[in-house]
Amino acid sequence: MSQRKLPNILITGKFNNTKNVGTPGTGKTTTCQLVAAALNFNHIEVGKIVKEKGLHDGFDEEFQSYLINEDMVVDELESMMDEGGMIVDHHGCAFFPERWFDLVIVLTCPNNVLYGRLENRGYQTNKIQENVECEIMQVVLLEAHESYKPEIVVELVSTTIEEMEDNVNRIENWVESWMNNHS
Repeated sequence: MSQRKLPNILITGKFNNTKNVGTPGTGKTTTCQLVAAALNFNHIEVGKIVKEKGLHDGFDEEFQSYLINEDMVVDELESMMDEGGMIVDHHGCAFFPERWFDLVIVLTCPNNVLYGRLENRGYQTNKIQENVECEIMQVVLLEAHESYKPEIVVELVSTTIEEMEDNVNRIENWVESWMNNHS
């Protein structure tokens, strides 16, 4: 049982397995922002911290993404995670310590929706294709199940605004239950 007074939640989605770079498209950041606001939790956008604090090993020109230094990221976040009440927003999940999270949400969306979202953001075709392939193969969901206890991994579809709102409500309800069970 966790000693934290508030749970930590990881919200993840697309993950580019070959290059360790990720792409938006499943609504991770928007969902994280909504959940953080609703619960008064802190939103940690890992990609933003990587860029701002230089927690990377360079820039991949082909995929237009930073090569995340996972050890540096873990060191940077460790003390924050001990506090609880964190919503972590990242495209992958395997390198985070299992002890950090009480709930892992894997957001998914249909490939045609994902492709359109990434295309609208101006992503290169090779990056879009690789991420759609990862969605087809359920890379992130498999990674989550391999990295965390099955009972804390939840897959949620995030295609429409209504689904996103439902997802936020489900997470709020889960946190309420967690708080009741850990008080």
